[in-house]
Amino acid sequence: MNTTTDFIASASESILKTYNRQPINFDYGKGVYLFDTHGKKYLDFGSGVGVNALGYGNKAFNDALKAQIDKVLHISNLYYNTPAIEAAQKLRRACGLDKVFFTNSGTESIEGALKVAKKYAFQKGLKNPQIIAMNNSFHGRTLGALSVTGNTSYQKPFLPLIPDVVFADFNNFESVEKFINDNTCAIILESVQGESGVTPATKEFLSQIRRICDEKDIVLILDEIQCGMGRSGKMFAYQHYGIKPDVLTSAKALGCGVPVGAFVVSEKIAKHSLQPGDHGSTYGGNPFVCAAVSKVFDLFEELSLIQNVQNMTTILESKINALCKKYNFLIDHRGLGLLRGIELEERIHSKDIIVRAQEKGLIILPAGHNTLRIAPPLVIDSSHIDEMIEILDSILREI
Repeated sequence: MNTTTDFIASASESILKTYNRQPINFDYGKGVYLFDTHGKKYLDFGSGVGVNALGYGNKAFNDALKAQIDKVLHISNLYYNTPAIEAAQKLRRACGLDKVFFTNSGTESIEGALKVAKKYAFQKGLKNPQIIAMNNSFHGRTLGALSVTGNTSYQKPFLPLIPDVVFADFNNFESVEKFINDNTCAIILESVQGESGVTPATKEFLSQIRRICDEKDIVLILDEIQCGMGRSGKMFAYQHYGIKPDVLTSAKALGCGVPVGAFVVSEKIAKHSLQPGDHGSTYGGNPFVCAAVSKVFDLFEELSLIQNVQNMTTILESKINALCKKYNFLIDHRGLGLLRGIELEERIHSKDIIVRAQEKGLIILPAGHNTLRIAPPLVIDSSHIDEMIEILDSILREI
């Protein structure tokens, strides 16, 4: 495949087209840079949609994976394995919850969380358990995850979905409260709505949700698949708000490129929900992926990544705010930590800016209707921010 046209043609023959992929064929990465098969260098401020927190080519991480490959990759969940035990202990300490189930993806983590809530409701004797989800949310593309995703364009071709799901407005407690009744078994939301445009929950909203869940014995599920694992400036974004969920979902940077997710459950909910036979996974929690998870937590500590995110957030926020003042068609800047959204006027299309950025060697992402999403590896330094801003500024000047 000598040309871009050749590899696109070859891919079209073999790969089901469920993504409108960009015509770039990446070959390898180093630090916070990616290189395509023609040797072109790209500054990566998308990090595989928030996955590659460690960037690329971290030797300690790679060595840990290679060492586990030489031991054993898979043994099934009929037996224990040390990497899974160690990874679960580290995840428990990081999030403050009690029982861990490892999955293969973020979407599977959502499916597990929904089953936890349904089983808890069943144990309480609820015959028609209702789940409250949020408009403009995104939780994944399996049927269960789609059922709680507040975007009808994703749902319509796959109806009917799980019944008894209602949608409230994010950051509007009254909108949630009006749906609560004796059958409400769970409220699910993202601490930061990512796909719809990078919108953090307000402290008042999350505090009110936590309070009503406590009062009514409702399971609070927080989806931190994208905004968790240090990206917010704390290990999990809800730690900014002084609350804890009953069920947490995690993935993406949990494995830093290895396909793994998890849902974590409080002791109270665990006692009255899933029991042996209620849930399972052939590959979930295998020694290979759990060796990755365990090493990720070690490296977060060794590299002081949470502190780095806090330091870089101050710089990144300031520089993006300066761009927004400079260009009046940048109408809003939102986010938490190293997950930022820059909303554009309708006359300027985010996709056009993303394509121009690629041409200039910068990877940024779309979000929502017309928003640029900035989600770099957590190992960036100020020079990388300067480089990103310089490229983005040059594009905005041209516009």
